[in-house]
Amino acid sequence: MAVETVEEGDVWLTEEQQGAWRHYLEGSARFVEALGAVHDRTLPLSLGEYSLLVQLSEAPGRTMRMSALADGLVLSRSRLTHTVARMEARGLVERCAAEGDRRGVNCSMTDAGYTALVAAAPGHVAAVRRILVEALEPDEFLALGRAMAKVAASAREAGGTQEGLAAHCD
Repeated sequence: MAVETVEEGDVWLTEEQQGAWRHYLEGSARFVEALGAVHDRTLPLSLGEYSLLVQLSEAPGRTMRMSALADGLVLSRSRLTHTVARMEARGLVERCAAEGDRRGVNCSMTDAGYTALVAAAPGHVAAVRRILVEALEPDEFLALGRAMAKVAASAREAGGTQEGLAAHCD
């Protein structure tokens, strides 16, 4: 079924587009809520902490600039600072000055952080598989990944950082 053409200057979504938009909003919100609940009930890391440690685990030396980490996690700098402080108190990460830049700060995963990530990974992956992957046909899941990559690129081009989005909404 083809999507209706929207007349130039028409600000409304078509009925079909509105339905797809609302399904996206509900589905993504329920997915994040369900995955977060699994983390809160059964895993040693919150979903946010897990995501942060995944980013660090994939970085050279398990270290990233705080600014790059915030961008990668789509978090405000302030929110990231609070999360990192909480995790630092638990010994999962540590902050240090960026070499060659007195203003820059790096965040590094500790051995305890890596151990916590490895412990949480099987439960996280099982929940993602159960809630998302198995709800879709294999080709639908791959199409979802391709579509969301396009959405992420479009949002980045539109200034889609946390700070940028807030500025556009004022």
